[in-house]
Amino acid sequence: MSAILLRRVAAAPSLLVLSGLITAIPATAWAQSPEPAVDSVQGVSVTARKEEAPTEGRASYRAGRSRTATGLALTPRETPQAISTITRSQLDDFGLGTVNDALAFAPGVTVERVETDRTYYSARGFDIDNFQLDGIGLPFTNGAQWGEVDTIVYDRIDVLRGANGLLTGTGLPSATINFVRKKPTSAFQASGGLTLGSWNKVRLEGDVSGALNADGSVRGRLVGAAQDSDSYLDRHGKRLYTLYGAVDIDLSRHTTLSLGWLERESRARSPFWGALPMNDTNGTQTDYDVSTNTAADWTWWNNKERRLTAELSHDFGQGWQLRTGLTHRSNKSDSELLYVFGTPVQGSAAGLYGYPSAFRGDYTQDLLHVQASGPFSLAGRQHEAVVGANWAKEDATEQSGYASYAGSRFTDLGAMLDNWDGRFAKPAMDASFAGSSFDLERQGVYGAARFSLSDAVKLITGAQLLHIRSSGLSYGVPHVYDATRLTPYLGAVWTLTPALSAYASHTQIYKPQTEVNADGKPLAPVRGTNAEVGLKADLLDRKLSLLAAVFRTRQDGLAGDATWVEGRNVYSATDARSQGIELEATGRVAEGVELSASLTHTDIEDADGQDTRTFLPRDTARVSVRYAATGRLSTTAALRWQSAIYRDIGGVRATQDSHALLDVGASYQIDKHWKVSAQIRNLTDQKYINSLYWDQAFYGAPRHGQVSVNWTY
Repeated sequence: MSAILLRRVAAAPSLLVLSGLITAIPATAWAQSPEPAVDSVQGVSVTARKEEAPTEGRASYRAGRSRTATGLALTPRETPQAISTITRSQLDDFGLGTVNDALAFAPGVTVERVETDRTYYSARGFDIDNFQLDGIGLPFTNGAQWGEVDTIVYDRIDVLRGANGLLTGTGLPSATINFVRKKPTSAFQASGGLTLGSWNKVRLEGDVSGALNADGSVRGRLVGAAQDSDSYLDRHGKRLYTLYGAVDIDLSRHTTLSLGWLERESRARSPFWGALPMNDTNGTQTDYDVSTNTAADWTWWNNKERRLTAELSHDFGQGWQLRTGLTHRSNKSDSELLYVFGTPVQGSAAGLYGYPSAFRGDYTQDLLHVQASGPFSLAGRQHEAVVGANWAKEDATEQSGYASYAGSRFTDLGAMLDNWDGRFAKPAMDASFAGSSFDLERQGVYGAARFSLSDAVKLITGAQLLHIRSSGLSYGVPHVYDATRLTPYLGAVWTLTPALSAYASHTQIYKPQTEVNADGKPLAPVRGTNAEVGLKADLLDRKLSLLAAVFRTRQDGLAGDATWVEGRNVYSATDARSQGIELEATGRVAEGVELSASLTHTDIEDADGQDTRTFLPRDTARVSVRYAATGRLSTTAALRWQSAIYRDIGGVRATQDSHALLDVGASYQIDKHWKVSAQIRNLTDQKYINSLYWDQAFYGAPRHGQVSVNWTY
């Protein structure tokens, strides 16, 4: 109960500031580099030899170059960590319209849907707190995803597993998720679509891009989507709106100004706040219908985001590039919710209580980044370097209003959840107030170099110097820390054969914490290490990529589960160890067959060698396949399996057995402009609990489907 009642905002923003690092680039850095190749994908020209290329317009699930790990545009084989990409083709083929849908397909990522409108993500045994936008750190404001985020804006989603303290955050050992936006194209293109699905789902989307002047020096793109649907959950429904615009302006042959704007809104009807109780007074795990919802019929939760970006990029020639930019982001969250808690009595309306609350949260982030990268010569060999700095500041204000029932915030629900119709008298939620007002600031500088020790051996080394501070109060608890930390990074890649490479990487972990102990003082920062070794291969004329990785992580002083003491959450520090293996295959395995498959195993133990974080599956398997049967017809299938999970709640163990979800689909290209497609999800109608991240949970969606008609010019 307590972990849900208190709405904490994690100290999530990651980022930093620059100064005159560019002037420190040695003269040898301007040595002649190899002539770049030229590629073109649907009007997007890529002229740099080592630059990221868009995935739209390509049927492959295989990733290209990415800056997610080091700031250098490296291929997966050149990156000394496990990195996966969900391409635009995969998003479209499987109808992955939201970020939650997409990350459920990502190797090793667990999507923790604790509520209908609050989601956490985990990898390698720990929460994912590091997020990027186009390779620049931009975390979720609240430490979790509130509402739903549409994927129509993105060209691809990179998932870098393991610590990434060099560029993002503080080096947490789970993963970094990089959302790479669609860019304006020089050639005109347009598309639109209509989707109809289960539970009255209606979705409209459009995407238009092209040159805005005769010589193509100004290019623009406008992307939008609107969606409305009911739900398999009683009374629940949701509307989503997304509008994204981008303009690229070539100020000269070598300088481009990129402007971006995003408006996103998620409006939920009767959403969960908390979820279903997992055990009754007999000590038996509850078993509700999948449609059971604890939300009253008057509850709602709206989340709105506005994001403005401006970036100036300059090509100095000889491979050296400069990126500098500003981002302003505002998030607003408004809600009137009902939290239902307690332990139900079998066959009775007793044991459950209602706790209504109104909430408003306002969060603003301002970020500045500067980054320079390019080749340099040393000891007769060509190497690469990246230097940069970021700065970020977030201001957060939260206000909660509560009702009063004879001096208490709680009252009997007076109903059994099995057949509850959502009727609960809406009170005036102004009897008392509580809230938060705090700010976060991060500044840092970083640098890294990729040294070519020989034709076969590449060494990547670097470090980030990061200063983090916070001040203010969060629901009466001091939200205060001030720390400076140097986080080193070391990685190496050995090319064993033209098709096979071995790699290793090591980095440190450091994260300040705002959680407080029994004395009301913040816990000491988390410290630890992360190490990884593996093999990567490119087969079938580089159409298929393979990965085998072994990792080991240690975190000391991590905040454990919360205990509710005298009106606040109290935490104790715990030590945790995580180790495991990952296997992955991505790309074309035969003519017309695209594959994305992964298998992960993770052991998570505390300092005494006992299993911990048992709400996370120890084993997961993901397989998604597209088969182009003819030039017009293609079929898809996806299997997502995980091992059993459990959580001990008040002496009672809540368990979700191992289970698999099967999705199937097909599409038919009517002509060069029109395509019709259909997907069925959870084909076997598996009943399963979404997550045991909290001590309350709800069930995943039963079998459902959708049909789409898409037009492309």
